[in-house]
Amino acid sequence: MDPESKELIQDTLKLTEENNELLHKIRGVQKRETLWQVAKMILIIGITLGSFYYIEPYLNKMMDLYNSITGIQQDVKNVSDGTSSFKDLLKKF
Repeated sequence: MDPESKELIQDTLKLTEENNELLHKIRGVQKRETLWQVAKMILIIGITLGSFYYIEPYLNKMMDLYNSITGIQQDVKNVSDGTSSFKDLLKKF
């Protein structure tokens, strides 16, 4: 093998080793980034579920209040319907 070819092979080997080192670094960065993304998602989901757990009693109270208000509204409507039937009954006499 002539010296020029041998030198080219040595240069190619050196470039290949540098390339391999850079690729390993890039892969490490990708792994850390994926781990960070998973950790952020777990944190976001945890905060969401934790806040819902904390706020749930207040939401239940608000829903009970809303249901009682709609129940009162329905009672008023029933009374007004009963009043009109009472008026019809009075008209018959």
